[in-house]
Amino acid sequence: MFKDTFDKTAWALLALVIGAMALILALNRGSGDGKGPAGLGKAVEREMAYRARLELIGKLYGPVDELRRAGNGQAALLKLDELLRKYPGEAHGHILQGEILREMGALDEAVASFVQGVKLNGDYLDATSPLSRRDQIQRLVDEGLKSVGARAAANPGNRTLAATLGKVNYLKSRMAGGCE
Repeated sequence: MFKDTFDKTAWALLALVIGAMALILALNRGSGDGKGPAGLGKAVEREMAYRARLELIGKLYGPVDELRRAGNGQAALLKLDELLRKYPGEAHGHILQGEILREMGALDEAVASFVQGVKLNGDYLDATSPLSRRDQIQRLVDEGLKSVGARAAANPGNRTLAATLGKVNYLKSRMAGGCE
């Protein structure tokens, strides 16, 4: 086994590598709850990105909320339309649009806006999320099932009502934990 200098050198290097690996593992074992620093860094990065997104949403849609609270729904919708064109992939604009439309009595359009927002970001259905609109969406679903369901039953050939009822049922399914 240890016949010549090459064998002795190879075995010595192998023992040195195994010793170094054991030392590295022993040092990393004492670093906490089993998570390495890279895993902790990624979790912190995700949390920071989420917080930054919440702050951005607050800044972008703050003027719309102010107009809405002041009772100026039309101006809020105009400002919101501008923001929706500028940030088409942001779900918060669709959710706000749905809230304003519902306050104005446009239930069918409100349902469509909420569906777009929920499809873009399911956090609005998560009760633990700071973005949660779960209670409002539940009330919208209940109201939609009564109102749109009754109108659809009275007019079975109306495709627009059938499509709106389908959207209400989509929201109902997502509220129950269903996937897309």
